[in-house]
Amino acid sequence: MTDAEEILQLQKTAYLIEAERYHDYTIHPLRQTLAEIKEQVKTMIVLKAVSDGNIVGTVRAYKESETCYVGKLAVLPEKQNQGIGTALMQAIEKYFRPKRFELFVGSKSDNNINLYQKLGYTPYKSSRYECGNIEILYMEKTNNDR
Repeated sequence: MTDAEEILQLQKTAYLIEAERYHDYTIHPLRQTLAEIKEQVKTMIVLKAVSDGNIVGTVRAYKESETCYVGKLAVLPEKQNQGIGTALMQAIEKYFRPKRFELFVGSKSDNNINLYQKLGYTPYKSSRYECGNIEILYMEKTNNDR
């Protein structure tokens, strides 16, 4: 199994919690294909957390102009609340040095919102996601070191 295959399986497992929360199993992380992830690996930085030889967490990001866009932070449910998501986010923030970071999160995903707020992200707008059933919050963090 390649990393892309393992990352896709991890993502689908982790995002089931979000699908259940919103009663929407058509969210993009559950529909994403292996071919799409393989393309993203070519254009984005994809980090993974490994434990006992298995990928237990992942995050992707890319920089455009002065903004780093962070997406698809995923940690296996049984490994959540152990600092893996925080470590992955901190690693992305060390890798990129833009003026700002941006990500989005479902408005009902309190645990994720809390994680991002602890890391210094603040909501700055909201909108409807894809089919319009899910309200999402866009969050940003300004890089004060620049």
